[in-house]
Amino acid sequence: MEEATVVPQPVIKAQDLNLVFGSGDNAVHALKNVNLTINKGDFVSFIGPSGCGKTTFLRCIAALEQPTGGTLSVNGMTPDEARQARAYGYVFQHAGLYPWRTIAKNIKLPLEIMGYDKAEQERRVAEVLKLVELEQFGQKFPWQLSGGMQQRASIARALAFDADILLMDEPFGALDEIVRDHLNEQLLQLWARTDKTIGFVTHSIPEAVYLSTKIVVMSPRPGRIHEIIDSPLPKERPLDIRDSAEFIEIAHRVREGLRAGHAHD
Repeated sequence: MEEATVVPQPVIKAQDLNLVFGSGDNAVHALKNVNLTINKGDFVSFIGPSGCGKTTFLRCIAALEQPTGGTLSVNGMTPDEARQARAYGYVFQHAGLYPWRTIAKNIKLPLEIMGYDKAEQERRVAEVLKLVELEQFGQKFPWQLSGGMQQRASIARALAFDADILLMDEPFGALDEIVRDHLNEQLLQLWARTDKTIGFVTHSIPEAVYLSTKIVVMSPRPGRIHEIIDSPLPKERPLDIRDSAEFIEIAHRVREGLRAGHAHD
């Protein structure tokens, strides 16, 4: 008996996407002719030099920026419609937790705004605290937690309303290497358990290679996609996979792509 072919389900699709800030002599071409399809369950990392449009593209998906050309769809909707449908959670570079609210109440905030009843709020908060291994810290305040724990709380808040898509803008960039490695491992485990589609901005080649099913290498402004690298690594990835020849080869391809993007510029 033949196995059924799994047809990829596009979740995010950009076609000839452009974004220009300002006009005339002051115009800044942030994104130029970006074409990309992200399928359900993909973990896609965006890597490139500062100012290449990585975060700008993520913000376009989240309807925080408005493209000036081309098309962009999220779950078959416009980004604005997807935002109203609560199709995604967004994790910023800094945790952004309110210091006067406990961790549980920080996570609960979007659920309060969305009008969930109190029992459902409690259920969801307990569920996501367990997902990010913070179930013992719900009644603590942000200042009582380490930076890494605060970022895990931020991820829990983005997961609380169970959106299919998780957008992450360099969430571990300010953390030391040991904490970052640990959170990378936890994020992969969380992704495996939830089957979310993840868009992840990073400046770190090892992080991009370790986490991703697909790595989008971007070139300097105007932000363009120089290369899309599909990862052959297995879904389960212990940290020591980074010492494997396969991992090193992918990292080399990413590094060469970044160099070539600069040379083209």
